[in-house]
Amino acid sequence: MADQEHNWKCVQCFGDRGDSDDITDADLITAVEFDPTGNYLATGDRSGRVVLFERNDDTQGCEYKFHTEFQSHEAEFDYLKSLEIEEKINQIKWCKRQNAAHFLLSANDKTIKLWKVFEKSLKLVAESNGIASSMNGSATTTTTSSSNALRIPKLMHHDTIIAAVPRRVYANAHTYHINSISVNSDGETYLSGDDLRINLWNLDISDQSFNIVDIKPANMEELTEVITAAEFHPIHCNLFMYSSSKGSIKLSDMRASALCDQHAKVFQEPEDPANRSFFSEIISSVSDVKFSNDGRYILSRDYLTLKIWDINMDNKPLETIYIHDHLRNRLCDLYENDCIFDKFECIFSGDGNSVLTGSYSNTFHIYDKEGKTDIPLQADRTAFRRPAGNRNMAASRDYNFGSDDMDFSKKILHASWHPQEDTVAVAAANNLFMFNANNMDVDGR
Repeated sequence: MADQEHNWKCVQCFGDRGDSDDITDADLITAVEFDPTGNYLATGDRSGRVVLFERNDDTQGCEYKFHTEFQSHEAEFDYLKSLEIEEKINQIKWCKRQNAAHFLLSANDKTIKLWKVFEKSLKLVAESNGIASSMNGSATTTTTSSSNALRIPKLMHHDTIIAAVPRRVYANAHTYHINSISVNSDGETYLSGDDLRINLWNLDISDQSFNIVDIKPANMEELTEVITAAEFHPIHCNLFMYSSSKGSIKLSDMRASALCDQHAKVFQEPEDPANRSFFSEIISSVSDVKFSNDGRYILSRDYLTLKIWDINMDNKPLETIYIHDHLRNRLCDLYENDCIFDKFECIFSGDGNSVLTGSYSNTFHIYDKEGKTDIPLQADRTAFRRPAGNRNMAASRDYNFGSDDMDFSKKILHASWHPQEDTVAVAAANNLFMFNANNMDVDGR
């Protein structure tokens, strides 16, 4: 696969500039998501926090600034099952904006919350008509010689803050860990998926959901696969897909039946018996699936490959892109250090002509839809420690690491692509990097 000349540059970075040894698990970013306009970006981390960024129109190019931060989830303990529930944010999804406020869904392993984020005006009682008011609202009357009439204090605008309040809490519907949430194109419903079930929710109803997929066997000893990801079709509100640990992607139609156990199509490539090994089932497990914005194509990621499917052709993928083929001879080592279970995400560009997925040594790859070109980039803070003239070199040069050179402790698992332009947000440990395909020179923050 040939590399192409490109102008992708690292233009901004948020996060702690400290040494990597000082990074705590609580600071690790676990979810990244642009809103449908691309003007806002949300991140979630292991400590249950959600941080929102907004586009800064005061600067040239695509730069984002801090908007607000709130604690979305807290650590809990399930006393019935003696199970600790982490506060870690697994997924963030934006809802369609219908007024000045933003609405977004955030999920940890067991609970989903609908948050409303809006501007709130703070008003204070101001000095008016002889009434002097203090910050706590108490008033003292000043003496005037002109009149002894009743004087009413006025409320004056003092400041505007960004407030975040939970409007709905969708709880107690998942026995297993939630791995996916997806908002429907109808703007009224969303799905949530765990290892064995997918539920359909109405955004306005928090105490009831409908089970639309259930693959739990009567005897758990007969369990052979689990659900790994699920997503609604971007245009047709009756269609959704989910992937499994057996390497299959199933497209289902909710019009066919209430319980979508009988899928409309299955996208799966038969395994070559010559390549079968102890690790075959692990590396064939699909870690993420995405629809293109027009709904025509499906992108799937397993441990070694990235596959692009045509929704009308389920017998084989249009393209198979080999991400980690050079790691085949190290699968035993990767199994022992648990890296073989890493769940890399994958995303389409807004126009559907490019795809992105992560790798090790804090690198990620951007491919064209035909898989003919590969742009490897590295999310590296050293780019911002260089002189201005050389700042972008470290972030844009080609990285072709051999298996012996890879740092498996540094990995790009989470990323999001701006819906209208070539800008991507990439999470590397506790840092958020912004890459843009235009030639810009912006200081990291």
